[in-house]
Amino acid sequence: MYQVLYRKWRPHIFGDVVGQPQVTTTLKNELKSGRINHAYLFTGSRGTGKTTCAKIFAKAVNCLNPIDGNPCGECENCKGIESGNILDVVEMDAASNRGIGDIKDIIDEAQFRPAKGKYRVYIIDEVHMLTTEAFNALLKTLEEPPEYVIFILATTEVHKLPSTILSRCQRFDFHRISPKFISGRLQYVASEENASITEDASMLIAAIADGAMRDALSIMDRCLGVTSNITVDTVRAAAGLAQKDYLFELAAACINKNTEKALSFINQLYNDSKDMARLCDELLDHFRTLMLIKSTRNPQQFVVMSADEFEEAQTQADYLTLAEIVYIMDILQTAYQRMGKGNSDRVELEMALVKLSAPELEGTNEALISRVAALEKMVNTGKITAVAETQQQTITQAVESEKPKVPVKEPLSPAVTEAVKEEMNAEAEAVPLPTEPESPKVKEAPVQKQTEASSSSLEDVYLNAKPFRQWPEVVENIKHYSKAIASAFSDTEAYVSGNYLLINADSEIPFKLLRESAQRDKVRTAIQEVTGKIYKLGPYKKPEKQQKKTDPFEELISNLKENNVNITEE
Repeated sequence: MYQVLYRKWRPHIFGDVVGQPQVTTTLKNELKSGRINHAYLFTGSRGTGKTTCAKIFAKAVNCLNPIDGNPCGECENCKGIESGNILDVVEMDAASNRGIGDIKDIIDEAQFRPAKGKYRVYIIDEVHMLTTEAFNALLKTLEEPPEYVIFILATTEVHKLPSTILSRCQRFDFHRISPKFISGRLQYVASEENASITEDASMLIAAIADGAMRDALSIMDRCLGVTSNITVDTVRAAAGLAQKDYLFELAAACINKNTEKALSFINQLYNDSKDMARLCDELLDHFRTLMLIKSTRNPQQFVVMSADEFEEAQTQADYLTLAEIVYIMDILQTAYQRMGKGNSDRVELEMALVKLSAPELEGTNEALISRVAALEKMVNTGKITAVAETQQQTITQAVESEKPKVPVKEPLSPAVTEAVKEEMNAEAEAVPLPTEPESPKVKEAPVQKQTEASSSSLEDVYLNAKPFRQWPEVVENIKHYSKAIASAFSDTEAYVSGNYLLINADSEIPFKLLRESAQRDKVRTAIQEVTGKIYKLGPYKKPEKQQKKTDPFEELISNLKENNVNITEE
């Protein structure tokens, strides 16, 4: 008879258990040193190896020839326990044997010594399902069992266990297995099964399994029923997942407020027999990825994506604020929770997408916060111009569109327009190296006075410069436009003086970047998004120390000597 993969490839020694070194190492050391406890509690999410470790431990304590804390697998006891012929190891499912009578049977059996092994081992799975009476009946035996009895309790919901049970057990927490370990195990099993699986496919299975090795092997079992060469498309078809392209398109429709496109995609996916609840969960996970990109420095360690998909996700994240992303996730989470409770799943998802495409339909506090955050970003980037009149207290806002237009009161004459362009171009190109900047030319002024005036004005700018507190936030914002530019400015400081933003750097690289108009525009845009202001960029130079003030009396004596006045010191 065919044996499913998760049973066929169940580990037989602690070294084969994947992703749980904090458990296997401790158990092996206890077995080697002989410090064996009478009661253990294994807790963790599904498919992480609780029952597997319990069975390995039961064989190890009864093995006739243990090897480095592991069962040999060849002796009579190991083979008998594996085949179920030795009754000294009892495995009970507490979900179906949860009453006080079942526990009394265990207590009565525990009075007899083991038949062939050294210990009688009771593995009680899903122990949280026992009744209160059953827990109370087990307490005394669990606290002081016979010296040849070991209890191993396993549960996925440790919070449901009474504190009296917890205090009598040595607890081991099983963690969710990382996608990297699951992927490696899947590739090993595939090679042993004369099959092949791509790395992207194994990572996708790991993401779907959510840290459960058993679930991952079950999904691969389904894929092997289709083909022996497993690819990403094979996994998506076997698991009933939507393509990543659809997720990006749906997310783009929500971002661009395109209700018709969003609903047409839902209709297409529904006709392709895609599960709407799973699609909603995947879309929620997609926006979680955008949230991590927006709020963490190294989001790739939290998500499972190819390089191209991650770059596309970064692009989508740049169009949203963190408040908008959280609002979208809240709407999708609400829709997911309501699915299966009356209305069809398709209707719930369509309602959610309509709300996301038309936020004015939602009147909750979260929706208002999201809309305010979007308006703040548009004001900071100059997409909305606020015009304040002298006698008016209201602010007129431009209508949101793909290319918002900024109203202009009166057209400028061609001569004025050209003069303004020349001035802006001259200012943009005047980014000197970290030395004394060139002084601007002033018409109809003597050269000497011009230099003195320029030096004086520059000295005033440097003297009035104050540290720019928002500079780290600006550098972080530059990463959205270019990580290379952000890296160049990572170790710099900035000072603000009026409408000047002065940059202090130890190398010339930041100033070389600022000489290029494209790079300079990215820096200015990043500054404007954070502060809402446009600054003139330049290098920072520490102002020269003021000369020490002379004593007025000494200054008088010096003047008298210069005028040939005889002074008698008394």
